[in-house]
Amino acid sequence: MGAFALIGESTTCTRPKMRPLLTLTVRILVSLALLYLALRGINFGAIQSRLGQINLGWLGIAVLVTVGQIFLGALRWRAVSGKCQAPLTDLQAFRYNMIGAFFNQTLPSTIGGDAMRLWLVNRTGAGWRAATYSILTDRAIGLIALALIIIASLPWSLAIIADSHGRIALVLVDVAALCGGLGFLLLGNLPFSWLRTFWPTKHLYACSVIANSVIFDRTSGPKIAVLSFSIHVLAVVIAWCAARSIAAPADFEQMFLLIPPIMLITMMPVSIAGWGVREATMMVAFGYAGLAPTDGTVVSILFGAVSFIVGGIGGLVWILSAERSEKTPKGILEAP
Repeated sequence: MGAFALIGESTTCTRPKMRPLLTLTVRILVSLALLYLALRGINFGAIQSRLGQINLGWLGIAVLVTVGQIFLGALRWRAVSGKCQAPLTDLQAFRYNMIGAFFNQTLPSTIGGDAMRLWLVNRTGAGWRAATYSILTDRAIGLIALALIIIASLPWSLAIIADSHGRIALVLVDVAALCGGLGFLLLGNLPFSWLRTFWPTKHLYACSVIANSVIFDRTSGPKIAVLSFSIHVLAVVIAWCAARSIAAPADFEQMFLLIPPIMLITMMPVSIAGWGVREATMMVAFGYAGLAPTDGTVVSILFGAVSFIVGGIGGLVWILSAERSEKTPKGILEAP
C-alpha cells in the first residue's frame, strides 16, 4: 500500500527528510537481525561444504526461469493495466518489470521496484492514479492466487509437517492471506456509496472493482488464472533448481508444498529484498518437513543470489533505457 503515497506526487515530496533514511535503516537492521537468527545455530562448515559443490548449470537454469517468471508477470500486469486505463505493450511491461527487479534489489522490499514501475507507467501519459491502480491490483491478484495454491495443497503440507506449531502457523498465515484476498474482492461488490467517496476506502474500492472485472471476465479471467498460478509454480522451480545445485535431498513435490508459504511470508515489506525473512522461514520450513535446516538456508541464499543476478540484468536494461535520461521523482527513492 506504500505506493498510494505516490498518487498525485511528481517532483515534490512533503515527507520529512529523515523518514526515508530511518525506514531504510530499520529494514537493514531487521534483515541483519533475521539473518543472524537464521544463521546462529547453523554449522558454517556444512554451509561452506554445500556452497563448495554448487552446480552452476542448475543456477543458470534458475536465472533463465526467473526471467521467464518476470515475463509471465508482465503479461498479467499488461492485462490488468488495460483495465486501469494504463495500456502497455508486452515489451513495455516486460522491460518495466525487469527494471523493477533491479530496484527491488537496491531499495527496501518490493516497494522500490513497484514505485519505479509506477513512475515508468505514469510517464507514458496514463497518470499516477491509473498507474498505481494497475500495480496494486496486479499485486492483489498475485496474493490471492498464492493463497489459493496454499489452501489447495494444505492437506499434503500438513502431512509432511510433523511439528504441531508449524501446522498451526501454516494454517493461520494462509487463512489470514485468503481472508484478506477474499475481503478485497468482496469490497468491490458492496453497495455502500460511501465506499466510493470516503478517502480511506475509495482507492481500495476502485482496485477491488478492477480486480473483479479482470478475474471474473470470461475472456481475461482464465488467462489471468493461468498466468498467476504459473508465476508461483515457477518460483517453486527456481527454488528446486537451487536445491538441485547443491544436491539437497528435497524433491519437487516437497518444494511445491514448502515454497508457496515461504513466498507468502517473504512478501512482508520488513526487510531488504526479503533477505533475512526468507532465510529464517526457509530454515524453519525445511526443519519442519524433516529436511536439513542448513540446506534450507543455503537454498534460500542461492534463491536470493539468483534474484540478485536477474536484478543486475534489470539494471542493465535501466542503464540502456531512454527513461533513465529523465529525472526520477524524489518520491520514488523515498517509497516506504
